[in-house]
Amino acid sequence: MSQDGSAAWAPLEQLVPADLFKAEVRAWAERLGVELGELQLRPMKRAWASCSTRGRVTFDTELLAQPAQFRREVIVHELLHLKLRTSHRTRLFKVLLKAHLAEAGSA
Repeated sequence: MSQDGSAAWAPLEQLVPADLFKAEVRAWAERLGVELGELQLRPMKRAWASCSTRGRVTFDTELLAQPAQFRREVIVHELLHLKLRTSHRTRLFKVLLKAHLAEAGSA
């Protein structure tokens, strides 16, 4: 409760537990045909996420407090790096990202 006695309120989508977030990442990986090596959540200073050539994907713990649509965009963006093994600046990357997000109702 806050100091004035009212209960603090936050949208449910901003209260995502880590295991639910990881399940969402795994579901997107399956949907995109991406094999995940390792899935991590940890505080990050400069980025929302990163991935390695070995398939390890790391997401910033602060992402758990972001709106569902933004989380989805970060997840799909990072997994497409694993699928395409290319920069996010390529036309193919941008087209696929937009298509997958539109399909999910996020674009």
